[in-house]
Amino acid sequence: MPILTVIIVILIAGVILWLVNSYIPMQRTIKTILNIVVVVILVIWLLQVFGVLSSLQSLTI
Repeated sequence: MPILTVIIVILIAGVILWLVNSYIPMQRTIKTILNIVVVVILVIWLLQVFGVLSSLQSLTI
């Protein structure tokens, strides 16, 4: 996957979070939970894109 695509996805996620946090009235705790969920999903996606998750599947304990 090209690095430009990764940067665009990160920027779009950031803009969407900013719009939600700025313009949609919600309780502060709900906004915090939403932000954490989006960041965790984005980090997992990035780990999968860069192949870190696939290399962890081959480990045996």
